[in-house]
Amino acid sequence: MLDGIIQFSIKNKFIIGLLTFALVVWGVWSASRLPIDAVPDITNNQVQIITLCPTLATQEVEQLVTYPIEKSLANLPDLVEMRSISRFGLSVVTVVFDDDVNVWFARQLINEKIKEAEESIPSGVGTPLNSRP
Repeated sequence: MLDGIIQFSIKNKFIIGLLTFALVVWGVWSASRLPIDAVPDITNNQVQIITLCPTLATQEVEQLVTYPIEKSLANLPDLVEMRSISRFGLSVVTVVFDDDVNVWFARQLINEKIKEAEESIPSGVGTPLNSRP
């Protein structure tokens, strides 16, 4: 069978050339129609809680602000990961959700939990705000 294909290709060079040219044209046309973004979005689904408390040292920010926020967010549904950074006068808690969770639903969950965390944070220290990077 393979010998028959080879013999046909040798005898009919023009037909094989036309078929090859048609295949190349079809491939170029198909490649120009591919719906590919130049830079696809590969970020994960996350919400950040930022709290400014300019009068507190790093350890106080960790104890008085970051820990209560993390504690209140611990039981969120579809939670993948929680990271936090405490610096002089700044607390940033990043909550990463599953990719199939709606961002607005995640922000609503965070807003509800922030209300609980504000009760644990001493007054005048800082108010947590959520944002999406």
